[in-house]
Amino acid sequence: MFGVIEGTGFEVIDPSFEACFVGHARVERLWTGARWSEGPVWFAAGRYLLWSDIPNNKIMRYDDTDGTVSVFRDPANNSNGHTVDRQGRLVSCEHLTRRVTRTELDGSVTVLADSFEGNRLNSPNDVVVKSDGSIWFTDPSYGILMDYEGDRAESEIGACHVYRIDPSGALSIVADDYMKPNGLAFSPDEKHLYIADTGITHDANGPRHIRKHKVEADGSLSGGEVFAECSDGVFDGFRLDRDGRVWTSAADGVHCINPQGALIGKIMIPEMVGNVCFGGPKLNRLFICGTTSLYSAFLNVNGVSPL
Repeated sequence: MFGVIEGTGFEVIDPSFEACFVGHARVERLWTGARWSEGPVWFAAGRYLLWSDIPNNKIMRYDDTDGTVSVFRDPANNSNGHTVDRQGRLVSCEHLTRRVTRTELDGSVTVLADSFEGNRLNSPNDVVVKSDGSIWFTDPSYGILMDYEGDRAESEIGACHVYRIDPSGALSIVADDYMKPNGLAFSPDEKHLYIADTGITHDANGPRHIRKHKVEADGSLSGGEVFAECSDGVFDGFRLDRDGRVWTSAADGVHCINPQGALIGKIMIPEMVGNVCFGGPKLNRLFICGTTSLYSAFLNVNGVSPL
């Protein structure tokens, strides 16, 4: 079967996509009321999801036990991307303060990175944690280009890079050839790092793709060939399932890309999608941050565990 399966939200482009979802499953809208939703992260121990509403300067919380939504943090420094570290702590990218932070188990906040070689970061965007405890994040300039998602300011670094925070705390650049580095995620075996470049948002000839890098033993990156081009809007945030498929945001919903870089299917959402993450007890539920709303869809695949 090809095309959109009526009433489900799933669009089959390649037959292999049919094995990724249950035929009677449906896309659900869980909540609405945001201005720009981003950065979903699942906390298994508490069965809740956190995500950012960047312009409203809040981190929201969805409780999977009863379906309620509440405010987790307000103000939230125009936070964007989030992840959870190996100890179950929240790691966040903040546009307003131009830093990466960690919320400790007692609720206090530790600054992990806010400058490089004496210059303030631009506006950290998305973040992932590797199994060795290193923290990797992108630093485009979206949060300093306007006041809507941060404070307008000039870039002190003068470029947009991808960084790695070593377990020792040392900060280094791992990729310096991106126009607007955005979402990022490791392959299931952590041998590769995928990074989106959304440079087309501010340059008509800019990139709108995901690149694939090899992760070397010393923490550096090599390669960086284009893995997939976006056919509708840009690839913003994304996650991988255990079989290596990439589930990525786009203008028309969520695109599912197989390990070879081919688009095999979509989850159609009635608004632009900013980011996604896997959650639920079995990591078989994809939470989807649409522009104004939080959606989810149960799948027949399992996400890569953040822990």
